[in-house]
Amino acid sequence: MLTDRYGLPISTAVAGARDAYVEGVDLLLTVYPGAAASFDRAIAADPGFALAHIGKARALQLAVNAAGMRDSLATALSLTDGASARELSHIDVFRHLFAGQAVAALAAIRAHVATWPRDALVLSLAANQGGLIGMSGLSGREQDLIDFLRPLAPHYGEDWWFEAHYGMALSEIGRHDAARPMIERSLAQTQRNAYAAHAFAHLCYETGERDSGIAFMRNWLPLYDRGGGLFGHLNWHLGLFELHAGNLDAALRLYNDAFCADDHRGAVHQKLSDSSSFLWRSELAGHPRDPARWAKLKDYAREKIPRPGFSLADWHVALTFAVDGDDAAVEGWVKAIEELVKAGRYPSGATIPAVARAFAAFQRGDDAAAIDLIVPMLSERERMGGSRAQVDLVEATLLRAYLNAGREAEARHLLAKRRPGPAGLPVQSP
Repeated sequence: MLTDRYGLPISTAVAGARDAYVEGVDLLLTVYPGAAASFDRAIAADPGFALAHIGKARALQLAVNAAGMRDSLATALSLTDGASARELSHIDVFRHLFAGQAVAALAAIRAHVATWPRDALVLSLAANQGGLIGMSGLSGREQDLIDFLRPLAPHYGEDWWFEAHYGMALSEIGRHDAARPMIERSLAQTQRNAYAAHAFAHLCYETGERDSGIAFMRNWLPLYDRGGGLFGHLNWHLGLFELHAGNLDAALRLYNDAFCADDHRGAVHQKLSDSSSFLWRSELAGHPRDPARWAKLKDYAREKIPRPGFSLADWHVALTFAVDGDDAAVEGWVKAIEELVKAGRYPSGATIPAVARAFAAFQRGDDAAAIDLIVPMLSERERMGGSRAQVDLVEATLLRAYLNAGREAEARHLLAKRRPGPAGLPVQSP
């Protein structure tokens, strides 16, 4: 029987179908474009190969092709006769995921990898800060990700895909010495690995190695196709390093060319969060506002994210409303979130409403109100979703509010309590 790259048996007897399937999975795991075409070749070689159809469905989901995703899922479900227990479970995980059933999908993933730990494509759905654990909205989700990955590590050894993810998870909780060799081995084994590049960018941020981050990203990004799902976000990381180095012109060139919402290749929420957070940070650093850029972002948010439900996107939507001075839109957005909280359908709880109202208060010049809203939720900020680098925007806003209010002792205390290592907060005194 043929097996995939991780030694798992697959239900095709056609070597060409297997090879194209393995290629497609690796493209998904490295976040390089072309996975759907690889799965198409696998399907052409063996139309009855159910896993190739489910792989294509995942590629189409990431490409925001919902109709194609549903068609490929339906085909996969029609071809399960004779599939192994592992393949049936694999398909069931994706069925829950594509239906938007995050809690059920995560439960299915945990059960699946307990039996088949080397099913990397299934594991990838929960193995990073943007996955089903990282975006769960629950307290302790950073440690939960470590606890999820740790027992799987012996099954992978020095596998380049696994080590990039485990290394980044360790970096996010401050275990930089353990994270670095994993991430560096991953890149050494497979340089064309966008997730490992992403992990290294975060490591440089968390260790304060701004110049190393700039050098690495400038050298690595030419290897990456603009169609890659992380192209915009990796350029955001480079833009953030440039901003921290005081190179606003270089950072703005990246914004215009690579990660503004108009030209971003990532998911809708990533386009909005990268664009709005960069503009906000640049203003906190003392650079002038560009109202035209913000107006385009607000229009984008209204069109693409008409209602709340995903915490990382939701607080960036609120940011665009706040910058526009539209307090009514902020409050309407917050009240819709609070209704979801009451209904038990918003795991992040009160963190996003508090931050959204803080942004609006800050924009009104009510620094005391912004401070009073942010301080109580700081200990729960991981529930906002995303990485520590992303959530640092809240601390940067608090720092500027302290400085605006003349509360310098509290500003110094905030900086003294800040986790050791990460790049500083480029915030200009008023």
